[in-house]
Amino acid sequence: MSDSKLRCALVYRLEGGSRSSDDAGDGIAMTSVGSSSGVTLLAKYDHASDYESHSGSGSGGGLYGDREKNYADAVGMVVGGDPPGGVADEGVIGGFKVVQSDLHQVVYGADSEGLSEPALHSLAVVTGLKYPSRTAIQMLADLYPPYSEQFSLQAKSATTNALSKKSKSVLKSHCQKYDDSTKVDKASALNAKVDEVKVTMQDNIAAMLRNTEQAETLAERSNQLNEQANVFQKKSKDLRKQMRCKNIKMTIVLVSLVVGILIIVLVPLILRAKKAAQGGRMLRGGGESMRSAFVEGLDLGLAWEDEDPMFSED
Repeated sequence: MSDSKLRCALVYRLEGGSRSSDDAGDGIAMTSVGSSSGVTLLAKYDHASDYESHSGSGSGGGLYGDREKNYADAVGMVVGGDPPGGVADEGVIGGFKVVQSDLHQVVYGADSEGLSEPALHSLAVVTGLKYPSRTAIQMLADLYPPYSEQFSLQAKSATTNALSKKSKSVLKSHCQKYDDSTKVDKASALNAKVDEVKVTMQDNIAAMLRNTEQAETLAERSNQLNEQANVFQKKSKDLRKQMRCKNIKMTIVLVSLVVGILIIVLVPLILRAKKAAQGGRMLRGGGESMRSAFVEGLDLGLAWEDEDPMFSED
């Protein structure tokens, strides 16, 4: 119940003849709720409509004496154990007190014996811890006039829980009116707006942090991509060099192979051509020698004829 919800509204009659006695086990001053000489529950309205009893959570921590009790009786023990101060003026309620536990709070006050004499009458409301106590006090002050106007005579002699059905409409209307504290309390409304702004700012900060994380992630990925690109560029350069070396080697091998083939094919042909050329020159040289000898022989014969008288005409 640690929230900002309004839980229930209650009306008690505090008998003026006696105060409370200390409950030995609880350390809280209490009186018997419903007794004529202590605290009498006149009316209750469970606005939350989700529980009728409360189970304590540990020693000294529960508002209801750390034991399971009807919530109206438990609040009655709180009011009887530490009664409100009351006020001197009639027709108003005052002497408000706020008692908190680990889970909720009880806000209550009393009149100046205005509903019936000689008893004090107390109005109480149970809310969550986050419900503003000033708004709860404002609700009790607003509830007291119409309630006292309608039920002042009946409250003098009413028995336990006798006015719950009759006063349900009054209690319900005020609980509904004050259910959302931001609608009746400017400070609460301002606090609610501040809370909304806080939530919005927290959301914006969270979104900004997420965006920052995403930006950092993108930056890391970008750096990784740059590194990978640099590695790829380096590897591509190395591969290009390797391919260039392989191409040069292949070119050298192919050129060497072609040259070797040409040498193998052309050298024999050249040698044969040279031999053929030498043979032709020898033949041409022998013919010329024979022609020269023949010419020389012919010239000698002619010369001999000229010189021999036998061949002379005279």
